[in-house]
Amino acid sequence: MQRRVDINQQKEQFSNAYLQAVASVAGYSLYKPAVDDDSVDWGIAARGGTGRIRSPRLELQLKSTSRDVLDDSYVRYPLKLKNYDELRMDNFAIPRILVVVLLPENLADWIQQSEQELCIRYCAYWLSLRGMPQTQNTATVTVSLPRSNLFTVSALQSLMQLISQGSQP
Repeated sequence: MQRRVDINQQKEQFSNAYLQAVASVAGYSLYKPAVDDDSVDWGIAARGGTGRIRSPRLELQLKSTSRDVLDDSYVRYPLKLKNYDELRMDNFAIPRILVVVLLPENLADWIQQSEQELCIRYCAYWLSLRGMPQTQNTATVTVSLPRSNLFTVSALQSLMQLISQGSQP
């Protein structure tokens, strides 16, 4: 059977679905800029709220990989210099993070499903690059996302709560 979409496009679609699943269960809406020229693939918006910032928002750069990027404590991801520089700036009105979705190498292992469940494999990690130093690198910067920074429903809710209180991740 011939594949209809390039594998990199499949990874992008799958990571979009992962983000949509997490955001929907967390109770937030998503918006997508028409053009990604500022290292923002998606925005997440909360409605209302009781914190200092009403209707907080979070923007993110979404990446995915099936390469072996894990060690005991970190996900080491080679990020394009353009994305690194744009995500490390600290003068944005809306906070920004990097989210990296890890996928099994074998496409057939990305999901498992039955009548009882749909299991998405593996998971995603997040990192704020705000305030990171300039680099002399010319193409990529390998960033280290702590494995404790799983991008889960509760993690997203905590990030949005932090933003609503006037802080930034």
